[in-house]
Amino acid sequence: MKTASELIDERIRELGDWRGETLARVRAVVLGADAEIVEEWKWMGTPVWSRAGIICTGETYKSVVKLTFAQGASLRDPCGLFNSSLEGKVRRAIDIREGDSLDEGALRGLVLAAVELNVLKKRR
Repeated sequence: MKTASELIDERIRELGDWRGETLARVRAVVLGADAEIVEEWKWMGTPVWSRAGIICTGETYKSVVKLTFAQGASLRDPCGLFNSSLEGKVRRAIDIREGDSLDEGALRGLVLAAVELNVLKKRR
């Protein structure tokens, strides 16, 4: 049986294009933000990053890599990374298209804010 990290590695290799490269880059930022973040593989093939609850998922579609933050509506986004699912009351997402640049520092900040929110909720 493969670990979640191995399955995510496989997904990145299988994509073999800009989506795989983008997912790998995003994954590195997420995992690099906090040493206690763990990788999971849920819902029949979705990479998930968690600490004290889900931080975000990394879905890949034909024209977009989508990072969905489970509690995104509760997070400050001073750099305006969220550009999808903006009407939701809980989630927020970042759609990354081929050729888009991504502010990795701002993404790291969102990840850290999500971790902080999850940890606070867990303590209550």
